[in-house]
Amino acid sequence: MDWIKELLYGDGVAHSVLLLSVVISLGIVSGKAKIGGVSLGITFVLFAGILFGHFGFRVNAEVLHFFKEFGLILFVYSIGMQVGPGFFASFRKGGMTLNMLATGVVFLGVVITLALHYITGLPVTTMVGILSGAVTNTPGLGAAQQAYFDMHGVTDNSIATGYAVAYPLGVAGIILAIICVRFMFGIKLDRETERMEAEDNTHANEARPISLTVKNPAIFGKSVSELSTLIAPHDFVISRIWYAGNEHIEMADAETVLNENDRIFAITTENDAEFVKTLVGEELPMERKQWIRPESQFVSRRILVTKSNLNGKQLGELKLRKLYGINITRINRSGVDLVASPHLTLQVGDRVNVVGTESAIANVETVLGNSMKRLNEPNLVPIFLGIALGIIVGSIPFAVPGIPQPVKLGLAGGPLIIAILVSRFGYKYKLVTYTTMSANLMLREIGITVFLACVGIGAGDGFADTILHRGGLAWIGYGFIITTIPLLIIGFIARKFCKLNYFTLMGLLAGSTTDPPALAYSNATAGNDAPAVSYATVYPLTMFLRVLTAQVIILMFA
Repeated sequence: MDWIKELLYGDGVAHSVLLLSVVISLGIVSGKAKIGGVSLGITFVLFAGILFGHFGFRVNAEVLHFFKEFGLILFVYSIGMQVGPGFFASFRKGGMTLNMLATGVVFLGVVITLALHYITGLPVTTMVGILSGAVTNTPGLGAAQQAYFDMHGVTDNSIATGYAVAYPLGVAGIILAIICVRFMFGIKLDRETERMEAEDNTHANEARPISLTVKNPAIFGKSVSELSTLIAPHDFVISRIWYAGNEHIEMADAETVLNENDRIFAITTENDAEFVKTLVGEELPMERKQWIRPESQFVSRRILVTKSNLNGKQLGELKLRKLYGINITRINRSGVDLVASPHLTLQVGDRVNVVGTESAIANVETVLGNSMKRLNEPNLVPIFLGIALGIIVGSIPFAVPGIPQPVKLGLAGGPLIIAILVSRFGYKYKLVTYTTMSANLMLREIGITVFLACVGIGAGDGFADTILHRGGLAWIGYGFIITTIPLLIIGFIARKFCKLNYFTLMGLLAGSTTDPPALAYSNATAGNDAPAVSYATVYPLTMFLRVLTAQVIILMFA
């Protein structure tokens, strides 16, 4: 029976994989249990690892370190690929205000953490772990551990212990802060809904269909191409025309001439709709289906862009309207409809709305690809090339005045930054960065569960002793302070001075702590997608700052 003993208590590869698999499975299953309607999710893998570590299960130190760092890399890289496309767009318009408020939450948390470090005398490593747990940010935990290892060549388990102690009440504290802001201002949810509906402009740049009657004498006798010149740089595409003379509907092309009382079906944006109506004429209360006669030979199809050689090309370069006699009115990207203007850059995974005959659409399918199978095939080159570049960038030392050790972005920061840049700008260098949501989620969940299992097993020895005899219970209180005070301060400022709608405010507070349970609570309370929109707006920058500040604190104070 020696083989069983070796399998359970040895230090070989089989033992390591077996232990990690059991810890991850047990942690995921246990994490589904809800307490007060809130579950810890996959974070419970950390506690399962601590439990096994407490009872003497070990993994070879080098193997454990490899698994932990590789899991961290997979996790942060997939996070970067997910948030990258919206990272820079999140700073536009109201997003700038939301991101500045979220930045305030991050830096207030750092200030309070350092203040508690000097007041209590706790090691800064422990306080950084408590900070990461208090704001439920696992990448920050990984960044802090990796920065400490780079400096000293050993792992400080107090970082993981502080994280584990502070995490559970951190989840509850975030939701409690959201509730406190509501009662602080006496907010009524039905009034907030009315206010949101009156002020909502979240779809201002999305595609909007519009039917118009040509009434402006200035455009009588002008062609569609001439009208497009007048309207530029506004987004406006004419799809079909209904001639006033013979009641005949046909597709519009560049040579189509507009005359008085002709009707046109066009695609524009909410921002440009008023300008277009002023230029063309009156808006008609016509539904889209009225533009397709029963006897019409025209059909509408959505075609997937799946050919990699089209990645980064502008729609106008393909000359599809001229070559095949079709119209492209909208392009759906990540669930958002965009106006199909000639300068719009295509990306693999776009869904193109094409209007034309069956035969013409079949030709366009050949050009664009329209192969779901091709989309489902993983694009591994951008992933591993990005990871390689991320590790290189993360290993570059930067000398910063006042910091004794050179600063590195590390195995958390480097891949995260490169993933954001690759997912946003990779198409310009012909890199196909499209990854299905399920594939990205699988990569992310494997990475984070492996990382948490390794951290838990490493921190298990001595965890109970820390809680019972080394002041661990006080750490819970410190974590609660770090969780709630920044959220209450910024929540007050956001509501009192920035006049944020409460639903948007809930998403802001949840996003500034990158906390999915708080987002789930906010969505259930709001009954609309406003919390999710603001959460997504601040999430990229917040995630980046959490990773960066955790490293900087370790480098400057540890």
